[in-house]
Amino acid sequence: MSLRHDGRSRMAGNTQAFLRNHAPFNKMQPDALQHFAEKAQIVFYAAGSEIVGPDSGKVRFFYLIESGKVQARQAGEVTVTEYSILSLGAGESFPIGAVTAGRPSTNLYTAVEDTFCYQLPAEDFLVLLTSSPEFNLFCTRYIASLLDQSRRQLQLQFSQRASEQQTLNSPLAGIGSRSPITVSPETPLRAALETMSKAGVGSLVVAGDDRKAVGVFTRTDLLDRVVLAELPLTTPVGQAMSPNPFMIEEHATAYDAMFAMATHGIRHVLVTDAEGKLTGVVSERDLFSLQRVGLRQIRQSIDGARNVEALQQAAADVRQLSFNMLAQGVGAEQLTQFISALNDALTRRVIQLNLENHNFDGIEWAWLAFGSEGRDEQTFSTDQDNGIVFAPPEGAAVDALKQRFLAYALDVNNDLDRVGFPLCKGNIMASNPQWCLTLEEWKDQFGNWIRMPQPDALLNATIFFDFRALYGKSELADAMRRHLLAQTASNPMFLRAMAKNALDVEPPLGKIRDFLTDLEPGHPGKIDLKKYGSRIFVDVARIYAMASGVHNTNSIQRLRLAAQRLSIRSDEINAVLEGLNFIQLLRLQHQYLEGEPGTQGDNLIDPDTLNELDRRILKESFRQARKIQTRLKLDYQVQ
Repeated sequence: MSLRHDGRSRMAGNTQAFLRNHAPFNKMQPDALQHFAEKAQIVFYAAGSEIVGPDSGKVRFFYLIESGKVQARQAGEVTVTEYSILSLGAGESFPIGAVTAGRPSTNLYTAVEDTFCYQLPAEDFLVLLTSSPEFNLFCTRYIASLLDQSRRQLQLQFSQRASEQQTLNSPLAGIGSRSPITVSPETPLRAALETMSKAGVGSLVVAGDDRKAVGVFTRTDLLDRVVLAELPLTTPVGQAMSPNPFMIEEHATAYDAMFAMATHGIRHVLVTDAEGKLTGVVSERDLFSLQRVGLRQIRQSIDGARNVEALQQAAADVRQLSFNMLAQGVGAEQLTQFISALNDALTRRVIQLNLENHNFDGIEWAWLAFGSEGRDEQTFSTDQDNGIVFAPPEGAAVDALKQRFLAYALDVNNDLDRVGFPLCKGNIMASNPQWCLTLEEWKDQFGNWIRMPQPDALLNATIFFDFRALYGKSELADAMRRHLLAQTASNPMFLRAMAKNALDVEPPLGKIRDFLTDLEPGHPGKIDLKKYGSRIFVDVARIYAMASGVHNTNSIQRLRLAAQRLSIRSDEINAVLEGLNFIQLLRLQHQYLEGEPGTQGDNLIDPDTLNELDRRILKESFRQARKIQTRLKLDYQVQ
């Protein structure tokens, strides 16, 4: 053995000994440590010397401090992390984000005392990233921490425009009444009413000795179930209460309570501990105090609206409330669901108002929502995508009945447009005879698209297969779903065609530049975040949902559930969902800040206007889109 080889072996042994004393290397497998030890070189930097910085160009090495101290200082005027100066010591590494992304560092790293660093070439760093799960997890968490910092910056930006707002992320444990008045189910009505009067409250929680709530008794119950029903006051309150109250655990947030109220049309939620024992009550009034624009105001104005003009104001309030929630840090997933829930309420009210002029008694039918509304993923900018399914009574004239539905749908579509949901340019609306069909016609339509997956059929599938019933007989939509999943399960060639279609659009990542910004001829320098971002995730989620029999339409729910059934690792799918959520968050931010008052915002962003951190996270989000596309390509053998 030569002296040189012997020296290298001893150095590699010393390196591995050093690595075993520092995270994450102390958890890595021996072959991964050996790879690091064989490929890394130790380099000396005298105190005061620059190690790497923005002017060094594309980062060529991953650095691990063996001894000494290094200072990281942010360069330029743009703040991209929470710190401006950071001191690093033995066992700490840098610059992870830059070497992962293959770009220049945004920080200037300087030795503040005589320092030795291990230098691992970037290509060997990427090999280690692929081969060592422990090292990959360490770097992924670092990237995730950058995402959190970016999200906080967005919140700060919005919070400056929505001052004096308390956060909807506050846990319910600190909101509302913490000592709710309770009575047992056996308590006579007279005693219960005396308790309410004495406490000066309008409702009671009915609970057993174990403090588990079984119902609530309100002034409304007093009128409907006691006075009008002529119930004796000696009757146990358990016979007059509203049973099965909505409950939520105390670690949930004010947002969760607000969403439950909006979804279920209720005014109170009971708060429990992990064992289901009552710990408090949160009312609309409590949540109202958190908002300038209150949920109660909006729901009351929607439910009580007698015309389109009243709903127009409610629609503006929905937008303002959603903006406040964006400012308070509510995530994109929750926010898009919240917007969808309130838009559902607006749409249902328009449907109800128009039923005053159209009678469909005795006919089973449902109003269907398609596209983003069908997926509960609406943003500030959304147009109409809807249809009707109906089941003609036996012996009924189908054509005549369809004409009645079309006339009704035309009124609804026009009123929705006036409320703030623009008419669909592609005429995907219930007033179009193509999309006002009987249940059997819908089944035939789905079957035709699946059997003959021509380009138009595949395009329609991306819109119409994301459906849910918004009003009416939801069982009709359930029957459509069962038929759809049965058809797709027995036609693997259709799913393959869908996969091929989904791969036609790629994330706008450049080989030289970070982003491709010349894909939209009419908008040079910009990226369509819907077309080249969120749509990619949505398309993949739809295919995996159909392949695995998932009934949900929301893309995040689809991906989570499909991942479990298809044995996709949770950390892999979570990274994908983080990417989707960040793109959705940027869309919401852009639509609100850039949209002109009274107009619908778009999805076109100029990446050069983003700060360095947002650019970095956006690039990583597009990488996740590419990653899930690569999986789809392999799963369906698409060339």
